[in-house]
Amino acid sequence: MDSNLVKARSSIVWLLAIGCAFGAVWWIEKESGRELIAREGGGAQVATLPASPDLPADPAPRALTAQEQQWARTAWRYFERNVDPQTGLAHSVAGFPSATMWDTASYLLALVAAHQLELVDKRGFDIRLAKVLVSLERMPLHGGKLPNKSYGAATLRMTDYGNQPSAGGIGWSALDIGRLLASFQVIAWRHPIHTPAIRRVLGRWDTEGLVRGGQLFGLDAGSAGAPQSVQEGRMGYEQYAAHAFALAGHDVEVAADWRPHLQMVKVEGVALCADDRDPQRFGAQDFVLGEPYLLWGLEFGWTRAARECAWRLHRAQEARFRRTGVLTAVTEDHVDQAPYFVYNSAWTGGRPWATVTEKGVDAAALRSLSVKAAFGWHALLRNDYTAQLVAKVAPLHDAEQGWYAGLYEEGGKPNKALAANTNAVVLESLAYIAQGPLLRHRDPGRKP
Repeated sequence: MDSNLVKARSSIVWLLAIGCAFGAVWWIEKESGRELIAREGGGAQVATLPASPDLPADPAPRALTAQEQQWARTAWRYFERNVDPQTGLAHSVAGFPSATMWDTASYLLALVAAHQLELVDKRGFDIRLAKVLVSLERMPLHGGKLPNKSYGAATLRMTDYGNQPSAGGIGWSALDIGRLLASFQVIAWRHPIHTPAIRRVLGRWDTEGLVRGGQLFGLDAGSAGAPQSVQEGRMGYEQYAAHAFALAGHDVEVAADWRPHLQMVKVEGVALCADDRDPQRFGAQDFVLGEPYLLWGLEFGWTRAARECAWRLHRAQEARFRRTGVLTAVTEDHVDQAPYFVYNSAWTGGRPWATVTEKGVDAAALRSLSVKAAFGWHALLRNDYTAQLVAKVAPLHDAEQGWYAGLYEEGGKPNKALAANTNAVVLESLAYIAQGPLLRHRDPGRKP
C-alpha cells in the first residue's frame, strides 16, 4: 500500500494544488460579481449590472435520446478520420493537417466527452490521450518558452497559419494556451493517471512573459520587425482564459475581473456585455458572440457574471429571430470559402449583427447560423428557442465525416467547413446534457 501511495503522490499533489486554485477562483468570482460597474457607450459610470429577473437555472442532466446518441457518433467520426495516427494531434480542419493549441484542447475535451458518452472505451481513451501528451512534450517551443501558435499535425514542426514551416515560429497565444489549460484541468480531475504527463508538459513552459501584472500577454512574431508582446483577450474570452489560468495557480486577477472594461451596448433592446477598448486604438476586435460563454458553461459551469452576460446575448438572438424570422446563434466559425474564418457577432466595431474577419473586415455575405452555437445554447438552456435552433441545424452533417459548421443566411446553403472545434463543441454539449459540466464531477449513479 505504501508503494502505491508513493506512485500516486504526483497526482495527489497536483489535485491538492488544483483544490487551492479553485478556492482562489471562487474568491475572485465572488468579489468581481459583487458590483459589475457598467458604462453605457463608454461614458460615465451609471449603474451596476443587475441580475435579469428571468435568469434561468441550470437544467438537470438527463439521458440522451437515441437521436442525440447518433448525433454524438457523427461528431466523433470527425476525430476518427482527422487525427494523425503517429502524433495523435487532430487536424484543425478536415484535410488541413495543422494543429493550434486551441484546436488541440478542443480535441482533448472532445475525447473526454466521447469517453463519457461511451463512444471510446477506457483503453482507447488512454492511448489517444497519451499520444497527444507525448507530442506536446516533444514539440519545439517558440523561443524555447511556450507553444507556437500553430504546428504541423504530422511533423510537430512550428508553422504559420497557412501550415507552412516556420523555423522560428510565429509567436504564442495566451487565449489558446488558456484553453489548453482548461482541458488539462478536466483531465487531471477526471483521469488523474495522466496527471504526471501533464506536469511534464507544463514543466517545459516558461510563463514569465505570458502572465504579467495579472494580465495575459501573447507574442506576435509573424510580421516583419521585432516580436511584439501584446495584451490579449476581450470581454468573455479574456475572463474564460483567465479562469483556466487561475485554476492552474497563476495570478490573473486583472484579466479575470469583468469590471474594468465592461460597457453595455443595446442590441434588439437588450443591454449586452461588451468591451470598451477601442479596436482602432488597441488593435484587437471587440466581438460579442457565444464562443467564450458557451465553452465556459459546458466546461466549468457558469459563474454569476458569465451566466448574466450569456443570458443577455441569448435574449438578443431570440429577439432578432422574432423581428426577422431568421434563427440566430452567433459565434466564431470556419467557413468553406475565403477568408475561411469569420466572427459572427451580435456586436463588433460599433455595429450590431456584423460578420467580420479577425481584422474587422466586413464579411456579411458569410453570416451564418452556427451548428456548435445551436448545440451549446440548447445544452445550457434547453428552452423552446434553443430547440428550434437544434432542429434547424440537425440536417447539417455528413454521417461519415462529421458536422458542418453552419447554415448561411444568404441563400440558405450549408457552410460545409468540417472543423475540429465544431465537432468538439457538439460532443461537449451532448455530454453536458447527460452529465453536466466537464470539470464538475458528478456521480453517474446519483439521480439529478
